[in-house]
Amino acid sequence: MLVIAEKAETEKVKTQDQQLLNVGELLTQYCIAPTQQRRQIAQILFAQPQHLSADQVLERVNQNGTVASKATVYNTLGLFAQKGLVREVIVDPSKVFYDSNISPHHHFYNVDTGLLQDIEHQELNLQDPPTLPVGVELDSIDIIVRVRTAE
Repeated sequence: MLVIAEKAETEKVKTQDQQLLNVGELLTQYCIAPTQQRRQIAQILFAQPQHLSADQVLERVNQNGTVASKATVYNTLGLFAQKGLVREVIVDPSKVFYDSNISPHHHFYNVDTGLLQDIEHQELNLQDPPTLPVGVELDSIDIIVRVRTAE
């Protein structure tokens, strides 16, 4: 039994190492130096499609026994957003989420629960964008549909 447990643990470590390597390659593709802490943060963000706040990322990074400062996590998330690796979704001035899905889409935000969910881009039919001010061009349209839990 001990041999089987050791083999399973070895495979788990190999899988984690491979995930870190893949995340490192992803960071390099976006011209981000793949430091150990950046790779750990990216691994958390890209484990699945999700919306996480900086505090949630910090909590998950530090759960693994790693010690990352709040400043490191906030700066890394800002860098990831600036480079286009994640989308920054500002649901109100005090609530910012980092979205690992960078494809065009919109969001439902439940103001009661704080849950942020994707709305597929094609589900909202926007006929024409508004007339833009002179000297600017359209960068993107982000729509957040605020909902409440039905009583």
